[in-house]
Amino acid sequence: MEIIDDLDKKILTIITHNARIPFKDVAEQCGVSRAAVHQRVQRMFDVGVIIGSGYQVNPKMLGYNLCVYVGLTLERGHMYRQVCAELEKIPEIVESQFTLGAYSMLIKLYARDDKHLMHLLNTKIQTIPGIANTETLTTLDESINRTLPIDNPAW
Repeated sequence: MEIIDDLDKKILTIITHNARIPFKDVAEQCGVSRAAVHQRVQRMFDVGVIIGSGYQVNPKMLGYNLCVYVGLTLERGHMYRQVCAELEKIPEIVESQFTLGAYSMLIKLYARDDKHLMHLLNTKIQTIPGIANTETLTTLDESINRTLPIDNPAW
């Protein structure tokens, strides 16, 4: 049994392009009732197809001018959960991934400027027990920021 059907995919395509669109407009585009759209969206939340909602805030408008990725090497892989718990306490960190390859973890953070970044690295991140090494990559421009296509014809 599929988790989502063609109508769900159509609804997802519409709402991922405009999360503020009223359900009545989605219903009109899909040829179903507003209640049907509401029920399907709620079901997709319940089963984990839709995992979040809200507004995206432009960090630069809040004074965070640097977007930085930091590769972390852990002393031991099993320290991952303890390190994550400490990283979670740093509000400037917006994403964390446990990875294979050159780093044990990759985190994304925002800093106001170089001084703020140095403070985050030297007094917050590098002092966490279990972190053996860090490598910092500062971004210059975000070229692509999108969600996955709902129905990719290449599959």
